Amino acid sequence: MTIFNRTKRLLGNEIFEEIASKRVIIFGVGGVGSWCAEALVRSGISHLTMVDFDKVNETNINRQLMATTQTVGALKVEVLKKRFLEINPHGHFMAVNEFYSQENNSQFHLEDYHVIIDAIDSLQSKMYLLWNASKTMAKVYSSMGAALKIDPTQIKVAEFWKVIGCPLAKSLRYRFKKSGLKLQKKIKCVYSEEHLENRGILEDGEWYNGSMAHAVGIFGFTLAGLVFRDMVKEAK
Repeated sequence: MTIFNRTKRLLGNEIFEEIASKRVIIFGVGGVGSWCAEALVRSGISHLTMVDFDKVNETNINRQLMATTQTVGALKVEVLKKRFLEINPHGHFMAVNEFYSQENNSQFHLEDYHVIIDAIDSLQSKMYLLWNASKTMAKVYSSMGAALKIDPTQIKVAEFWKVIGCPLAKSLRYRFKKSGLKLQKKIKCVYSEEHLENRGILEDGEWYNGSMAHAVGIFGFTLAGLVFRDMVKEAK
């Protein structure tokens, strides 16, 4: 298809076809995950499974790809699936409206994928996903905390145990140590040492940290970039 001509021009047809055949699953398609998924699909990934239990909310509009005033109330994975089929009608995009947990891990068949991407918020779910994913043959990538960030120059990549200055990563490592679970392979993570304070007042009675589109977008695009970098290296 001509829609991928520029990607093929850069990578070459053989490497592109190799990449296009890879099976990828991404958990969490919110601020980080939605942009990551977009980059994957636009660059040629045609076998993508998206897992997320949530619906589009008005508060998502400031930073999530699929969130508009027209999609509020719709399932995030379904909105993305429709969008991606409009980009690549020949793609195989699966929308799974589920909340990942250790109890339902087996239903996702992680062993069937070449790449597993973690972009979920729940620390408990995140820990078990990374642990289970690390036991497969897949390449595993993870996003640490992307909220309370504004400076793109502070966004970095490191192996999970070498991430510094990220409260989410610190809490996650504490959970691993406390649980006795051990990762079976190295996992590349996107993170930032920047940690701003919330300055605004909550308007709806809920609790959440502030975040912005460019920051979560760079997290997501960086994850996608890591995936393609490693795929190209392996295909050469």
